[in-house]
Amino acid sequence: MRQRQKQKLRQLEQALAEASAPSIPADPVEFCTRILGFQPTPYQTDLIRKFQTSQFTAARWCRQSGKTQTVAAILLHYALINPNTCIGIVGPSWRQTKHVIRRINTLLKRLPKSLYEKPQQTAVRLKNGSIIEAFPNNPETIRGPTLHVVYADEFNFIPNDKDLYDAILFTLSATNGKFICTSTPWHTDSIFWRIWHDPAYSDYAKSHITHQQATEPNGPLKREILQKIRRQLENDQWRWRREMVAEWAEDQNTWLTQSLIIACIDPTLEYASFHEPLQGELYAGLDLGKHQDPTALAVLKTEENALKLVHMHRFPLKTPYATVIGYVKTLCGRWNTIRKILVDMTGVGEYILEDMQNTGIHAAEGIKFTQETKEQLANNLKQLMTEKRLKIPYDPELIAELNAERYQLTKEGRIRLTHPEGTHDDRFWSLALAAYAAKTVQPTPNLWVVQK
Repeated sequence: MRQRQKQKLRQLEQALAEASAPSIPADPVEFCTRILGFQPTPYQTDLIRKFQTSQFTAARWCRQSGKTQTVAAILLHYALINPNTCIGIVGPSWRQTKHVIRRINTLLKRLPKSLYEKPQQTAVRLKNGSIIEAFPNNPETIRGPTLHVVYADEFNFIPNDKDLYDAILFTLSATNGKFICTSTPWHTDSIFWRIWHDPAYSDYAKSHITHQQATEPNGPLKREILQKIRRQLENDQWRWRREMVAEWAEDQNTWLTQSLIIACIDPTLEYASFHEPLQGELYAGLDLGKHQDPTALAVLKTEENALKLVHMHRFPLKTPYATVIGYVKTLCGRWNTIRKILVDMTGVGEYILEDMQNTGIHAAEGIKFTQETKEQLANNLKQLMTEKRLKIPYDPELIAELNAERYQLTKEGRIRLTHPEGTHDDRFWSLALAAYAAKTVQPTPNLWVVQK
């Protein structure tokens, strides 16, 4: 009897909540202003209208322009006013797609609870039967369900974009559904580039926004943030053009091209955390920072004929070397299958290596950075990537840093590697060190300096 009373009380409370809940406006812009509590900018409003009236929509926006907020509102509104709608989200990695779900969950808090189910990490379920779900980057997972809308986030960074796009079109053909994709520009051998340049994609409604249009008072980009980004990228005009002007750009002297890097992204791969147990044959590279450069540690795992980047840690600037040694020693104890740790022993590195070995890190070996050894490390890394034997997670900062490394040919025919002033290449070299540690060759005289 008491349980029935409780159930009736809950039903009554739900009915009252539904009766007092504000109706969802049919106009998505009004939905943003009146229900979600934010006023879309003119260019955000333009994208909302384009999605309303077009089956295919593409947005090429600069960083910090409010892209995720706008798309999250678009998808949520569509699911609310179209009962029993299924919306799929894909991206370069499942972690990236779940980030969009988190943003939608934030917007849910501004709605009456009677409209949605309990928030989840991978899906948003509404009481009207609609669902917004994050899908792994796998064409087969897209072909299965009936989808009415598909959103591809950072579409220009999806390595298997052609196969995935075909699967999306096949799925949407059954429902005459909508497709929307957004990204900052990256490489030109991609569907996203063709959408903007190939006449075959003329049925797309397109939105291109630069930092000038997105800066306050016209957009959400704060002037002080823009100034910081400009200072950070002052000597890397190519990255500035890609990320803040939203144009395709790449230095012809870059060591690792955008297409080469994209081909190495594994959508299913995620970094193992410091506390997570990890098994398998592991190799590590430690690039020791100086006064202006951080220290970086990369860990690779061998799997069949490939090397997978399973851990990347960049220590804050000026982290004491004792802290770095403690971190590495703890990992060696936790992941007791680290076969070799190749350490940059240029400068003070020789003493750091000795301290590492004295603390029981017996897998540590050293190599001095010279033009010759750096060329050998970089060539090995590039060869692995060319052979598609290196797999990396979708990590925007790592991807940008790999692409920032430049090369020049000296008069002697050697390769000289550099990076733009004001940028860092510690992750590049830690990855190159880890990859070289995994080589099953004997140390070469005059190149290796191994401390025992």
